[in-house]
Amino acid sequence: MPLTARKVETASPGKHGDGRGLMLVVKASGAKSWVLRYQINGRRRDLGLGAYPDVSLARARERALEARQLIAEGRDPLNEKNKRKELIFTDAATALIESKRSGWRNAKHAAQWRSTLESYAFPVLGKLAVQAIETEDVLAALRPIWEVKPETASRLRQRIEAVLDYATVLGARSGENPARWRGHLDHLLPRPGKVRAVAHFAALDWREIGGFMRDLTAREGVAPRALRFAILTAARAGEVRLASWQEIDLQAKVWTIPAARMKAGKEHRVPLSEAAMAALGTAGAQTELIFGSEIKPGRPLSDMSMTALLRRMGRERITVHGFRSTFRDWAGETTRFPREVIEMALAHQLKDKAEAAYARGDLFTKRRALMDDWSAWCSVS
Repeated sequence: MPLTARKVETASPGKHGDGRGLMLVVKASGAKSWVLRYQINGRRRDLGLGAYPDVSLARARERALEARQLIAEGRDPLNEKNKRKELIFTDAATALIESKRSGWRNAKHAAQWRSTLESYAFPVLGKLAVQAIETEDVLAALRPIWEVKPETASRLRQRIEAVLDYATVLGARSGENPARWRGHLDHLLPRPGKVRAVAHFAALDWREIGGFMRDLTAREGVAPRALRFAILTAARAGEVRLASWQEIDLQAKVWTIPAARMKAGKEHRVPLSEAAMAALGTAGAQTELIFGSEIKPGRPLSDMSMTALLRRMGRERITVHGFRSTFRDWAGETTRFPREVIEMALAHQLKDKAEAAYARGDLFTKRRALMDDWSAWCSVS
């Protein structure tokens, strides 16, 4: 006779069948669990479906039905379950990125995906089996940055959702995606666009840059060199972290960032001052990356490395990106360089059509003079 909720609740030690191989196993201790006994390829197998009361009678029947459907397709549910246990989030994310790589417009997308997941998802979800990841796990990854970095957090949620969807397609997990927004996380988290007004990146006052640079120059390691280079070139952190020796013309003292790695999708030439050249370090090793990770050879510097450096320097209130504002404020306040030269140095697209028509080239010669003056200011202010 099929079981009822009451029979399950009051079942005595032993095995109690529900039909078609599904049974409730009650141990002498009173612990209860669901087991589906089936036969495939002439071999009898027992598949655990979960413990009661976490798994109700109705849910046990659903899981048994899912297992029988696999058997009908010639697939062993126990083998499938073992596969799900083996696939962890880090491996699923890596596989997804590789599967998408050929379809992305440039390598920058893959680097951004990997960087976001490495910084915020892997520490929380990385070693978890994809099938075991639940809503609370996803929230544990999202909440620390949801209100601090809403745009990054929103991208992170989308990428976690994509990884788990990919795992579902592989058959490594089943059920609803715990990272889905509509009808799920939207009830638990404020909408990213409503978290706060967009804030400017905290910047160091341009009058203080000299003292800061002296402190920074006294520090050894890849992160201090990378931050010095970023400041002296007024470049974005991501452009610096992924810089390669192939992009540097040591003779001409020029760094050419390919369009694929630029925010505007346009190649950008950066004149390098003597101080910026010194921040490059030695090219003797001929490694591909200039600012490679000291922990993971062959990988770029983590996007949190320079931020962590600022914290160690007691500069928690400023950001790496904020040094671009420091440069802009200095140039606007103390120099006579035209606005279009300053904006071009920051790789900004000129919105004013008249300015854009005037600045048909990249104003490279004037920008070299500007960056040399900036380097000089950084060393004496």
